[in-house]
Amino acid sequence: MLSTATGIENLTLNITDEIRVQAPLDVTFAALLEQLGPGSETAEGPMPMKIEPWPGGRWYRDLGDGNGHFWGHVQAIKRPTLLEIAGPLFMSYPVVSNVQYRLSEADGETLIKFHHAALGFIPEEHRQGLGKGWTHINARVRTQAEAKRSR
Repeated sequence: MLSTATGIENLTLNITDEIRVQAPLDVTFAALLEQLGPGSETAEGPMPMKIEPWPGGRWYRDLGDGNGHFWGHVQAIKRPTLLEIAGPLFMSYPVVSNVQYRLSEADGETLIKFHHAALGFIPEEHRQGLGKGWTHINARVRTQAEAKRSR
């Protein structure tokens, strides 16, 4: 069956969020790298992710024995204020994403400005799940950073 989508809005995705974290920039940035890497957890439970936090570094799901799924490359990193990743993320079809985390100090807190933009074939069920997934991930970053700050 041949199917065609009409309009550019069917080929794009744009998610933004602002997260206020009651922890310093460096603690929040460390919590972000932990959540995207070895401490990764989705709403369904732990997910074995690895992130190489340098320009060109890989972000991938590590299933062991050389198996896994490539999610993206670190496009830009400027500790502790910027992490940008480009790649297909979990989507195994023609799509490219740009994920940006911009951190700044605001009123004694860390403000994270999150942006995920994607272009390509993105099924509707993934569009609906992405917002929930990012909300969960970003909430865990906040929780982890605030817990580390209070120690």
